[in-house]
Amino acid sequence: MSGLTHLDASGAAHMVDVSDKPDTRRVARAGGRITMSRAALALVRDATAHKGDVLAAARIAGIMAAKRTAELIPLCHPLPLSKVAIDLELADDGVTVVATCSTTGPTGVEMEALTAATVALLTLYDMVKAADKSMTIGEVRLLSKTGGKSGDYTAA
Repeated sequence: MSGLTHLDASGAAHMVDVSDKPDTRRVARAGGRITMSRAALALVRDATAHKGDVLAAARIAGIMAAKRTAELIPLCHPLPLSKVAIDLELADDGVTVVATCSTTGPTGVEMEALTAATVALLTLYDMVKAADKSMTIGEVRLLSKTGGKSGDYTAA
């Protein structure tokens, strides 16, 4: 039909059969950003938010989300993740999140990295929304991936 792997010849959505694909080492990095007021950022930076340690909560949420991606994205395969890391970098106007996921298997971990980054960002929002409801989440994208038939990718 369109060359998309999640559509069969008639255009119906289906889960791709990866049973004949070889296991290879796969790593994907995805990132995004949340902008917020200086007051909200101070709560994050100083770990003084009423809900607790915002950065720790975001990191754990991102890791948990990566592990549950197949439950959230209908056509994703459940993967045995060997690593999930969530890096959080504070700036003057917000926080940048980078999620790194890895596995050895027949399919990639891009969706796990994207899900992890997105949920970490949503958790940051949730933890300090009382201080700033106008926070903006954006720039979520795949930063890089290695392994698999399609080869390596690095965002420009």
